Amino acid sequence: MEKKRLDDHEPGPIPSPRAVDRFGFVKQDANTSSDGLVKSRPANEYERVREERRVRKWRKMIGVGGSDWKHYVRKKPHVVKRRIRKGIPDCLRGLVWQLISGSRDLLLMNPGVYEQLVIYETSASELDIIRDISRTFPSHVFFQQRHGPGQRSLYNVLKAYSVFDRNVGYVQGMGFLAGLLLLYMSEEDAFWLLVALLKGAVQAPMEGLYLAGLPLVQQYLFQLEQLVREHLPKLGEHFSNEMINPSMYASQWFITVFSYSFPFPLALRIWDVFLNEGVVIVFKVGLALLKYCHDDLVKLPFEKLIHALRNFPEDAMDPDTLLPLAYSFKVSKRLEELRQQYEKQQGKSVQSRESRQLVEN
Repeated sequence: MEKKRLDDHEPGPIPSPRAVDRFGFVKQDANTSSDGLVKSRPANEYERVREERRVRKWRKMIGVGGSDWKHYVRKKPHVVKRRIRKGIPDCLRGLVWQLISGSRDLLLMNPGVYEQLVIYETSASELDIIRDISRTFPSHVFFQQRHGPGQRSLYNVLKAYSVFDRNVGYVQGMGFLAGLLLLYMSEEDAFWLLVALLKGAVQAPMEGLYLAGLPLVQQYLFQLEQLVREHLPKLGEHFSNEMINPSMYASQWFITVFSYSFPFPLALRIWDVFLNEGVVIVFKVGLALLKYCHDDLVKLPFEKLIHALRNFPEDAMDPDTLLPLAYSFKVSKRLEELRQQYEKQQGKSVQSRESRQLVEN
């Protein structure tokens, strides 16, 4: 029997016009005129010309519809990496994300699959998805209208994935991944990029972040704690003294790749690098945030420390300040060593539990 989609419901009232920033988030700004329009500053001609030149470079690198991308990546990988770290032009972001994630290839290899999942399949998670939709980017105009186009698209993508991979199903943090993608591409494109991320089309698979027990989150938090102790020993010692562990502040960093509560311009720049270089950028950005705020954090007692770790100051969130600091951390090799150490510990833990069960039985 055909299952109802979210768009079968009556649409809710359309929100009144509000001033929005260039990404579509509602502004709470003193520079807003009474008619709801943002008072823009005079355009910087030099910046505009520079941006146009940058877009031309990217278009040449990509080719028509992405036709030259793979050739350029093979020929000049270091140029691609450097340009991505500087930030993908916003007008090309959706296409480039699909190219670097491998999701475009998945889409082409699976014609009609997304439509089948959305229209004809049922999911045990449908009510959970509907319940959570209004919590995903609630200040963005695309997602604000109850049962509006944004919420319908978000429901469809999440429902389709919960059917596509019933082991993962649906977990709340996935809404922020899908929501971010939908701001830059169609439903079907967003779905296949979600598949590429969770199944590991190019980078390491993310599905362990959302499986029962969040096994990959536990591994990442173990690795982060060790890195903090090694790179920021004074802060690491302070965390130990105050009984602070990464699960108290960093779980959402990994589960939503900074898309949950971080400024959107910073989240986008992190996602550019994340899709190209993998989860290592999450560790690097986390270390950079802690280092930037180090001198303040080491002075704070437990409750103020928890608050500070969940509410970083605005100047720490400037992409052009934070990301170069993040890139200065060289942690890839150490992360692999810590992964092996964690898996060995987990193996011993499993063996120990099995031994206890044998004795008890």
